Amino acid sequence: MKVVPVVGARGQGGGAGEAMATDGGVVPRGSRARSLAVPLAAAAAVVLAAAYVGAVDPGEPGHYPPCPFLALTGLYCPGCGGLRAVHALVHGDPVSALGFNPFVVALVPVAALVWGRWVLLSWRGRPFTMKSVQANYVWSFLALMILFWILRNVPFGEFLAP
Repeated sequence: MKVVPVVGARGQGGGAGEAMATDGGVVPRGSRARSLAVPLAAAAAVVLAAAYVGAVDPGEPGHYPPCPFLALTGLYCPGCGGLRAVHALVHGDPVSALGFNPFVVALVPVAALVWGRWVLLSWRGRPFTMKSVQANYVWSFLALMILFWILRNVPFGEFLAP
């Protein structure tokens, strides 16, 4: 493991405003807080959005626009029932949430893991890019989403409809 001195305000390694990087990168003091700002802001936005959906019931007509795909085709999209599922989750009712949209419910822990990886990489001073997520995971996600989309619109997959 290579230890690299980070040059701060004084121009020498180890002084005030400086840190040691153990991975060969440069990690000035205070930059960790800045690097965590974006993932923490994203988490705050998600929490605020979930709080709004929890406060404003999507089951009541007129609060949210209808699904355009459902309105145009009469078929459910993968997101249909997602707001009601989030509303149920916010109110601590995972069984109802699964009834509204099991795909959204399954995505909550996946999103938490991806966000955790983003925080960890940011903390280490590394960028979070799509290269951080393996391609086979992305293709698997897309395949499962399309399968869910199809199954919830055929007669034997009726239990997946919201």
